[in-house]
Amino acid sequence: MDDRSRLGALRATLLERPDEVMLELGAGGELLVARLRAALSVLVLAMPLLGAASGAEVGETVIGLGAAVFVNIMAQVWLALARSRRHAWLPYATCSYDVTTTTGVLVLLAMGDRAAAVNSMVIWAFYLVAIAMTALRNDGRLTLYAGLLAIVQYTVLAAAVVGSATSPEQLVSPDYGTATIATQVERLVLLLIMTLIALCIVYRMQRLVEMSGRDGLTGLPNRMWLHQQLPHMLEDLRHGGSLSLALVDLDRFRRVNDEVGRTGGDRALRHVTAVLSAGLHDRERLVRLGGEEFAALLYCPVGTAWERVEQLRRTLWDQPFHPGHGAEPQRVAFSAGIAAWPQDGQDLSALLAAADRRQRACKRLGGNRVMARDP
Repeated sequence: MDDRSRLGALRATLLERPDEVMLELGAGGELLVARLRAALSVLVLAMPLLGAASGAEVGETVIGLGAAVFVNIMAQVWLALARSRRHAWLPYATCSYDVTTTTGVLVLLAMGDRAAAVNSMVIWAFYLVAIAMTALRNDGRLTLYAGLLAIVQYTVLAAAVVGSATSPEQLVSPDYGTATIATQVERLVLLLIMTLIALCIVYRMQRLVEMSGRDGLTGLPNRMWLHQQLPHMLEDLRHGGSLSLALVDLDRFRRVNDEVGRTGGDRALRHVTAVLSAGLHDRERLVRLGGEEFAALLYCPVGTAWERVEQLRRTLWDQPFHPGHGAEPQRVAFSAGIAAWPQDGQDLSALLAAADRRQRACKRLGGNRVMARDP
């Protein structure tokens, strides 16, 4: 893969909608951020008091205390919403709040001292905190949004502060020094750097989660993914819909390994994966459970599922695997048991047990068949 392809893959991974595992981790990350925000908000209360003790102006202290009280109240609101894990818009709302609150405090400082608004390191650093916390949500789109929002808002603020000054003396402060355009550009560059670092962290986390939930040989979701995601899929179906689980086991696949070798057997498994995956619809999943066993999650009633899996069985038989190098084509057959939700079970364990029972019955009858009812 060349550099352009790698860059394209990186961009696609960061900007596309995360899969179900990443969204679930992101919901947990949002709750973690809400708890962290609540804890940090308590510490924020001490900052204006420390400033007053060190000789800060009364007006600046009052602004700091008012902002700290507001931040603590909102932190509890966001925490209550995050605990429900039901609001897809919540990460963007809280991210906008974190960035905009920082900008708002800087605007208040600008009313008393222009240089304080654009040279205050403590308040400005909360932009960096807001961007860094997006990495806990595991969504590159959110990180990019936070970084761009912070850059745009601070650019507008700095331009307004510098542009509204009628004399150079208005940009000089005994406590915060002289506000310069060069300093503001440096801060914007730092915001961009922080955004890129957070994006790299998100990408790394997505890759690690993807590898843990994917089969290394076929690229399919694995057993861990199935155990994590099927409960959420079933919960969504309680408002209406059908789901059938087909447990597919290849018949006498060891013979293929013996004839074409381990490497050829791996290629044969990828061939099977391609054929079976081609027969699935949008949102449906083919999962590799291990060895020569797969599970297909089909959004249809059990009767329709039987017809579709039976067609897949015939298609796979009619499309033999070609090992190459003069070796004979290898026909691959499978036995499949199908279980329907909720008739055959309310959870993964019950569905797998029913499907496995029917698959074993297929094996006892000689294999190369599909069964959706107990014999």
